Order: sequence, then C-alpha cells, then structure tokens
Amino acid sequence: MEEAAAAAELESLQIDILRRISALESSILPESSSPSLPEDESQTVSRLSAILRSGGVKDFSFKRVAPDYYDWPLESRRDVLGASSVDHLCKSIVLVNTQASSNVLDCSDRNNSKYYVVVVQYTARFNADAVKNFLYTLNEGKIPKKRFNLRLAPEETSIELTGFEHNAVTCVGMKTSIPVILDEAIAKLKPDFFWLGGERLI
Repeated sequence: MEEAAAAAELESLQIDILRRISALESSILPESSSPSLPEDESQTVSRLSAILRSGGVKDFSFKRVAPDYYDWPLESRRDVLGASSVDHLCKSIVLVNTQASSNVLDCSDRNNSKYYVVVVQYTARFNADAVKNFLYTLNEGKIPKKRFNLRLAPEETSIELTGFEHNAVTCVGMKTSIPVILDEAIAKLKPDFFWLGGERLI
C-alpha cells in the first residue's frame, strides 16, 4: 500500500516537473523555434488574429496546450501559459434565457437576447442573479426580471451558435454574433491581460 502511494506521488511529481519544463521552454524559446501548427489550427489563429486586430486589440497571444490541459489544476495551467495568476484564466459560457418572451428567438436585440456569452474567471462562481440584474438595468426596467432566467445552453445549441466544440468555446470569432458579457472582475485584473480557452489553442 505504501509503495503504491509512493509511486503515485512520484508520478504526480514527474508530471508537474514536465509541465514546468514546458512552461520554461515556452518562456525562453523564440517564437520561430516552436513547431508549426497543423493547417486547421494555423487557419484558426489567422482568422482570430484578423478579428482581434480589426477590433482594435493589439496585444494578444496564442499558445498550443496539451490534450489533457483541462484536466490540470489551475496552478499548472497558469504555469504553462505564463499567466500572472490563476485569476487571469477565464472561460466563455454560452447561456440561454429560458424565460425570454416568445418573440425573442435570436440575438438580434443585444439588450434582450435569447442567448448570451458570459466570460468569467475559473476562480469565480457564475452568478446568474448578477447577470439577471445587469440585463434588467440594461433594459432600464422595461422588461420584468422574471423574463430573465439564464441557464447553461445545451451543448448542441452552443456548438451550433458558436461553431466551437465543448471545451473550445471562446467569445472571439463565433459563428453567431452573440452578445458578450464580461465579468467586471476581469476588467480589474492587473496586469490587464487574461487568457481564454479554445480547445488546444489558448
């Protein structure tokens, strides 16, 4: 029993060392020495880069991560990305307003949309009531609060709307122009550079 525990501890230590080596390599090797991305990922990077630049975003970066990246603890993800803290790791969540009026079917009215993408920190809990209150205020109280009930959209709906698979959703370059709500805590991050997931491209 003790041998099994020792072996498990050693394996965990080895994995952590490998992740740290990967993070170190990423931080010191020039960009040109990185292996070239597969063609489909390269096209994704080019497309998203163009979208970001056209939106006035000048400071952005892409990193390719291991297939099991989302199984890692946040601290290991932070290290491999070179993020300032675990609070700088964020995710995009596709939500559906289940109580929207019957005539609200899409995202044409950004203040009263059927769907929203909320960007939150991995370290934060999604607060549906806060989003409800935000939308109520955004609409100047003209739409009753009971008409806002945000729930996680079904996976197939999320894929159809965004064009991104599970664990690959990002609020940039979505198939549908879904309104994006950014948690105010992210806007207060120092430094003001945060990471969004997108499958193996971060």
